[in-house]
Amino acid sequence: MSRRIKLIWDFRGPNAKKTAEHHEIHLKDFLKMNAMEGHLTGVEELSEYHFIAFLVVEESQMKDFRDRLKPHRGQVYSG
Repeated sequence: MSRRIKLIWDFRGPNAKKTAEHHEIHLKDFLKMNAMEGHLTGVEELSEYHFIAFLVVEESQMKDFRDRLKPHRGQVYSG
């Protein structure tokens, strides 16, 4: 099994949670529109004013997703 990469979008401030949740909706819509359903998405709280939305992809797909979706950062997924 190849490594998986967690693409991450950071949101900060008092509305960070709602913004991250809304961004996840857009990620799911993107996956559905491109017949790429089945990828893991989610929202995580890093602190009271810092939330992330994320999408987990196979390492071989990472460059395509990165170029199309412009995440803020990424890391190896270990979940």
